[in-house]
Amino acid sequence: MYFPNVIQQASCSSRVVTVTGNGKIAVRPNYAQLQIEVSTKGKEVSEAQQENANIMNQVIQSIIALSIPREAIQTAVYNIFPNYDYIDGKQVFRGYEVKNAITVKITDMNKIGTVIDTAVLNGANHVSAMQFRIENADIYYQQALNLALQNAQMKARTIADTMHLILNPQPLEIIEESNAEPVMYRALDLASISTPIEQGQIVINAAVRVKFQY
Repeated sequence: MYFPNVIQQASCSSRVVTVTGNGKIAVRPNYAQLQIEVSTKGKEVSEAQQENANIMNQVIQSIIALSIPREAIQTAVYNIFPNYDYIDGKQVFRGYEVKNAITVKITDMNKIGTVIDTAVLNGANHVSAMQFRIENADIYYQQALNLALQNAQMKARTIADTMHLILNPQPLEIIEESNAEPVMYRALDLASISTPIEQGQIVINAAVRVKFQY
């Protein structure tokens, strides 16, 4: 039996086996966050800004009408930049573009598609950066960490039994490996209305490095 993650160290006074334990928990996300963008163009900055403000206000009000609380809506990006064409190697000013993006937190997963369709119908021209997340993810991480520790113990016992070693069950050292917050992303296609959204599951991983003496 071969364990690629096992390192054995030996000295006159002690011998150590180091194993890596892994654990994972699959959880359905309980909220989604997406970015809704309104982009407008105009010859004058004020023209593009005013049109953008009117459309974005309409988008926000339509989302609030779906019982999404106002505090769940935040401005994420607001940019103004000039546009140019290049004609015969010369830069020709074309006007200005204003981009205004908001993030929306949706806790009712059944409303995700409706929010997207409503925003598009009310003037939004880009929806992106959809993320599925878990509130209180640390609860599930602790479960995954428990499984990782059990996995490390099992590996160490398997090695000891296979090699006919007497293993001290109390570990010398436990190191928790770094773990990023789990987030699931979805790409969106706004070509059609009645957008179907399947959130699937998020897998929460935990890993530990454990040293045992034998």
